[in-house]
Amino acid sequence: FHVTDHLGNKVTDETLILYIQQALTDTRRRGEIPKELQTCLTRDVKPCHVSTEHTAFETTGRDRPGLMSEISAALYELRCHVTAAVAWTHNARVACIIHIEDGLMRVPIMASKKLAQVHEKLESVVEAHHESGERWSVRLTAPAVGRTHTERRLHQLMYADRDYKQCQGCDGSCRQWNGCTNTHVTIDACREKGYLVVNIRCRDRTKLLFDTVCALTDMQYVVFHAAISSKGTMADQEYFIRRQDGCSSNTQSEREKLAKCLIAAIERRESHGLRLDICTQNKMGLLSDVTRVFRENGLSITRVEIGTQGERATGTFHVTDASGHEADLRTVELVRQEIGGSALRVYRSPNGTSRASSSSISRNSSGEVEERAKFSLGNLLWSQLERFSENFGFIKS
Repeated sequence: FHVTDHLGNKVTDETLILYIQQALTDTRRRGEIPKELQTCLTRDVKPCHVSTEHTAFETTGRDRPGLMSEISAALYELRCHVTAAVAWTHNARVACIIHIEDGLMRVPIMASKKLAQVHEKLESVVEAHHESGERWSVRLTAPAVGRTHTERRLHQLMYADRDYKQCQGCDGSCRQWNGCTNTHVTIDACREKGYLVVNIRCRDRTKLLFDTVCALTDMQYVVFHAAISSKGTMADQEYFIRRQDGCSSNTQSEREKLAKCLIAAIERRESHGLRLDICTQNKMGLLSDVTRVFRENGLSITRVEIGTQGERATGTFHVTDASGHEADLRTVELVRQEIGGSALRVYRSPNGTSRASSSSISRNSSGEVEERAKFSLGNLLWSQLERFSENFGFIKS
């Protein structure tokens, strides 16, 4: 793997390099971020590396304005303190994971009676205003060792909720992929080796490889060979895969579902809406207060990632208006003043202009899109490794 830091620079910090080595070789240390490494990271709090000491609340279903506000208000009413919250929205669906503890004792919620009370309350909130036949999933779990990485779990939740149903890639007219910045997925068969060959071209970003491999794993595919390359704003990925059960089924419907799931996995992380960063004093009911202000001012949350560390709470919200359009900056300024001018900051690009979303910035950025390489990454890899292929084991997730 050839890697850079989040700014695209060479990794030179020895502490960070040592942490990566330890994380890859010792599973017991995964998720533990040493104090001396905090300054190297982009945020003080990493909700994705959550503690297993808190109760986790998970929900999936149809997204609607104000849902996060209703959930956090219900938790505050039950005297539950939110220690971390992460939520994604995609194709009108939502997946949310919230970590809570007893707000009075500041300890994990272990009593079965209390857990049942919280579950019943949250279930009534998320199922309010639901339509007939609407899919909802509500799950509350006590602290557990070895809990799944939060973003990994969000992929699983949204896949189970079938958010990929509405995903469509570009049609055959874009097969050459020149000048198009949409996500492209093509799937062909390598019959002599029994592989499916998956080619993906999309905009490059952090965690792209993670998101793609999560989708393949969730669908029970095994990666035997892979080649990944990024150039300019675009990234190319090519995978040689088989079903985990060894089944050689290769139907058109199977390919179509795989393509849709890969597109969904790539699009879920895209942030739609104006980004607001928060950093303020940690207190019980903070998430309820902030989301209530958003709702009262007609703002809808499309994505949230917030966590606590000691006496501070930090995180990010992405918001739109109630119709899903770009939020009015005057409304945002009123919200900022109500929450606290120093606590909430509108994220701005380096040239000083507010940016509504990562996807809109990509569309407005200058420079031509890099053309797809004339050769196949997989063919290049195959020419190097074909004679050794019988000695390769598959990559376990």
